[in-house]
Amino acid sequence: MSVTHSKTKPREHDATSTDRKLAITVLAGGPSGEREVSLESGQAVVAALETLGHEVQLEDIAPNDLTALAREVDCVFIALHGTFGEDGQVQSILEERGLCYCGSGPSACSLAMNKAEAKAKFADLGLKTPRFAVVTAETTGKITSADWPVPVVVKPIQEGSSLACHIVRDVAQFQPAVDAVVREYGRCMIEEYVPGREITVSILGDTALPPIEIRTRREFYDYEAKYVDEDTEFVFDIDLPQKLLEQISEMSLAAHRGLGCRDFSRVDWRVDDKRLSPGLLEVNVIPGLTSHSLFPKAAQHAGWSLPMMYQHLVELAMTRGL
Repeated sequence: MSVTHSKTKPREHDATSTDRKLAITVLAGGPSGEREVSLESGQAVVAALETLGHEVQLEDIAPNDLTALAREVDCVFIALHGTFGEDGQVQSILEERGLCYCGSGPSACSLAMNKAEAKAKFADLGLKTPRFAVVTAETTGKITSADWPVPVVVKPIQEGSSLACHIVRDVAQFQPAVDAVVREYGRCMIEEYVPGREITVSILGDTALPPIEIRTRREFYDYEAKYVDEDTEFVFDIDLPQKLLEQISEMSLAAHRGLGCRDFSRVDWRVDDKRLSPGLLEVNVIPGLTSHSLFPKAAQHAGWSLPMMYQHLVELAMTRGL
């Protein structure tokens, strides 16, 4: 399978739904640690769809407050990051209520959100992913720094936006980092650290958008680099072999499909640029949609206006139906 990244502007009109104005609810906020980013993502989606004349309403939602779903609409756009939004919970509720919605279904969301299960699936698919282990409160003393030479990554299994993610470079900090994540989340993942580049590939429909290299002054692309810093660089002209970039795009599509994802996602990689060896980290089923976010940047670079990109996602959902 070869992957090409179109530089032509996508069609700006489609007969399926741009000819009629739709009632759309955008779900944002929610209960996770990514709440503020989710609200910003939701506002960006609302602003874009409103330029097309749709009746769009931003709604906060929580597991114990589903009043956001009371309005009769043509489609629900999920801009919820993290717990409840990306783990399949809200998708299950929408399906139970017979509501049309954008994005992946409950099973794919649940699998993608669980980093350990997703990485096991990547291995089954023949996609190279950094070595990892799961640590719980019962096993935290059984995995030591002797098994995991530093630098090593310690992070929650089900969390987004790099929250509580540690790159441990000092052996003395290994166990404290593991204990801290286990204490807060009940378990954690230890992952081999891959030196080199941070590359991401967004998927729109069934197409890989142009890959982006992320360059940050921080140790890695953490929460602040994602949403606060103004000097994080997003580079499309990546000085890696074109064949390698094409392979990463092909494998990103394979990961998206292999997890059962649909409509859109973002696939994150680390690339050892000395060995020219990529390592698949994770698939994000509700990628960030803010002005800092990678998915909108990739879509725009491929020629999509943001209103038409969000419109396309709505059309994919409505074509699929319930």
